[in-house]
Order: sequence, then structure tokens, then C-alpha cells
Amino acid sequence: MSTAQNEAKALRHPEKQKRPDRPSGRKPSWIRVKAPTSKGYQETRELARGLNLHTVCEEAACPNIGECWQKKHASFMIMGDTCTRACSFCNVKTGMPNALDPFEPENLAMAVADMQLKHVVITSVDRDDLADGGAAHFARVIEAIRHKAPETTIEILTPDFRDKPGAVEIVAKARPDVFNHNLETVPRLYTNIRPGARYYQSLRILDRVKQIDPTIFTKSGLMVGFGEERKELSQVMDDLRVADVDFLTIGQYLQPTLKHEPVNRFVTPDEFDEYASMARGKGFLMVSATPLTRSSYHADRDFEQLREAREKKLAAADQAKAKVARATEAAE
Repeated sequence: MSTAQNEAKALRHPEKQKRPDRPSGRKPSWIRVKAPTSKGYQETRELARGLNLHTVCEEAACPNIGECWQKKHASFMIMGDTCTRACSFCNVKTGMPNALDPFEPENLAMAVADMQLKHVVITSVDRDDLADGGAAHFARVIEAIRHKAPETTIEILTPDFRDKPGAVEIVAKARPDVFNHNLETVPRLYTNIRPGARYYQSLRILDRVKQIDPTIFTKSGLMVGFGEERKELSQVMDDLRVADVDFLTIGQYLQPTLKHEPVNRFVTPDEFDEYASMARGKGFLMVSATPLTRSSYHADRDFEQLREAREKKLAAADQAKAKVARATEAAE
């Protein structure tokens, strides 16, 4: 690695530079992807740059960026490119963020309209420096997209808004189609992997959204490969179902730099199939579990399937009620 590359990484993650290098080992064949080179990728990149927008695809070094951007699918990251947290797995730059861009909601809505997106994913950095954690900014972004691109469905992936009373309510009342908040890992590993967050606080967010508006789909994601155990993942799934979460994603953790948390192990595709089967058995409407699964990967297609799954579930419930009613009438 060149001196310039090392200096760039140090600027992104100054808090990690005193850590020793901890390599993860060679990636297995099932998670290797080609470098992005397509025309669609370049056009998406130029559009985001021209409107001063950030994407989590770039900032988090997503392995699917080439495939998604070729198809003009992008997940936008609002409120800047600098996070106030320093999670050990995350490639987003850490430090003190700049002030919010008042033009961002409008610019982002213009990008969504220009790209003619059927479905858009909006995430953000953590903004612990803001009184509401950026909740009102999320709401303004949702409102701007509704105005500029009324046919586009909106999925948000929020931070935990820790110690920000009323923040979840502000965002939920803006009525995104999908409210996603990732648990990321099992409770035992939070101190090391997600030190600024609290497991049960994250669960409460998802539960609270359903209390505010049961029609909003809720979603959460996990990464595997940190050293979690199967029984721990099963318990997390149970916790999410208690909170009535609809959609679960599970993907392989990949180490962004040698200073980040190393991969404990690479989970095989067969194990991902087992996790998916386990989650479906617990009652999630949708499950996506593959090595390359990320929160927003194939989000547009998944949303359509999620909506269809709910309609089938409601139809089955209606049929069951009708059957009980007929049986009751016959007994009388």
C-alpha cells in the first residue's frame, strides 16, 4: 500500500491508527467481485458528485457497488460523510461533521427524480452532535422526495438516535415505506463491534415504529463473521420477531482496512441458506441471507416481494377468520 493510501485511511479513521494491523486472510471465491467500470457506474457517480450528494455505496466500500450503479441503483447517505461514532467494522469517515446542508433534501429529491427510481434507500451517518440526531432532516428528505417523485417508494436506514427523545417519532410520522435500523451483531459483541450503541435501544426503535404506524414495513440487518454463535443469532431473530420486524438481511462482514475488526471466519453459502431457513421459520415476511447481502442490496426488488408477502399473509388471515365465522354460524 502506498504512503498516500495510508495517509488517506488515517484521515478517515484517526482513532484506529494506533491499533496493530490485523489481516483477515484471503477472501474465498464466493465473495470476490469485479472492480466497477461500467458506463452506468460512471453516470451514477457523476450525478451524485454534481449534486453534492454522498452514497453509502462508496463511503462504506460496498462490494456490490459495480452491479448496483450499473443499474442506476444507489443508496444515498445524508447529513454529510463524517460520523460521530467509531464502530470497529465501519468504513465511514469518523470525526466532527460539518453543519447540515439545507439544500440536501431538494438536491436528493432531484437526483431521485432524474434517475427515475422506483425505490430509493436513504441512510445517514450518526449525528450525535445534533439535538434530534438529524431526525427532522430525515423527515425533510422524505417530504422532498414525495413532492418531486411521488411514485417512488422510500426506504430509510437510520442511526439509533440514542439519547434523542422524540427522534424516532419525527421520522416515523413522515411515513417512509420501509423503516430500517440494523442491529448489526449479537448483544455479546456490542462492546467491541458497536461500542456507541445499545442492543435493546435498537430493538426499541423498531418496536416503536410499529406502535406509531403498523403499516410501515420494518427491517433490520445482521453481519456474520465476527465470532457470533448460531444460538445467539437465533435469539436475535426471536427478539426481532417480538418487535414485529418484517424483513431481515444477513451478510458477510468484510474488513475495510487492516485497522478495522478482522474477519473471524468466512461463513459458507450453505450456512447462509441455513440462517435464511431458520429466519423464515420464525415468521419474517422476507429474508435475504447471502455472503454479499447488504441492507440495500436489491432493495427495489425486495420491496415488491415484501409487499406481496404482506398481501398474501393478510389474505390468508381473512380466509381463516371467514372459516371460523362459518363454523360458528353452523354450530349455532
